[in-house]
Amino acid sequence: SEQLYLDLTATACNGKPQSVHMADFPVCDEDLIDHELEHRMTMAQKITSMVLSLRKKHEIIVRQPLQCIMLPVADQQEKEQIEKVERLIASEVNVKEIRFVDSIKLQKTIKCNFRIMGKKYGKLMSQVAKAVNSMTQEEIAELERNGSLQLPIENAAPIELLREEVEIINQDIPGWSVANDGALTVALDLEITDDLKREGIAREFVKRIQTYRKDSGFEITDHIHMTIEDKPEIKEAVEQFKNYICSQVLCDKLDWAPSVNGTQLDFEDFALNVLIEKL
Repeated sequence: SEQLYLDLTATACNGKPQSVHMADFPVCDEDLIDHELEHRMTMAQKITSMVLSLRKKHEIIVRQPLQCIMLPVADQQEKEQIEKVERLIASEVNVKEIRFVDSIKLQKTIKCNFRIMGKKYGKLMSQVAKAVNSMTQEEIAELERNGSLQLPIENAAPIELLREEVEIINQDIPGWSVANDGALTVALDLEITDDLKREGIAREFVKRIQTYRKDSGFEITDHIHMTIEDKPEIKEAVEQFKNYICSQVLCDKLDWAPSVNGTQLDFEDFALNVLIEKL
């Protein structure tokens, strides 16, 4: 740390401390803190974490592209905040697009948090639970939007129901998988089309070639010639994404052969031989 300090302050004006250990610890200027940026990044982290957990749950690796995630948003302001980090999220979770939908369009269920509400409502709890379970989709949306709701209770005075007192769960959509984190919800499209599958194979192929290059002692700048065993499981994917593959692994020449005396690459559903030569 001392050497770094001296290097950074070598051209500074006179009067600077001679050592980092003699300098005052810097104080942050809180006026420079961008609270909106912090909020956006927090949302991006939460959304990314939820999507990655859904991938893990359904055993879909991140290198396998998926078409889209659906994000229910409560209002235009929330939509605009997420749009500013949309590309970052899509890149991190490897999806083609993010779709925004009105949160009220999703079917939701609501459950009491008895650990919190039991202490608060005591003997009235059974009546409160009945009222909560009878809430309409519009009432659930209002509770999410405003953070509280006046809820009528049978044979008792209305109560102010708070958002943190209940658990709101979005129901799964056919072909999609849904996750929740507080007020945030994501739905992941699980369908892997033929195009997406081929792109996933191409990405896996690149990973294996890069691993081979590293293990074989290739320099980062070494260009190669690849001869690939002609198998239908991979040929279509490699041909479709040939430019991407060649640019990633520095392949200047790519050939196919019925039989190849090279290195075996193992994929999830098949294996093939590839001969890799330095140019």
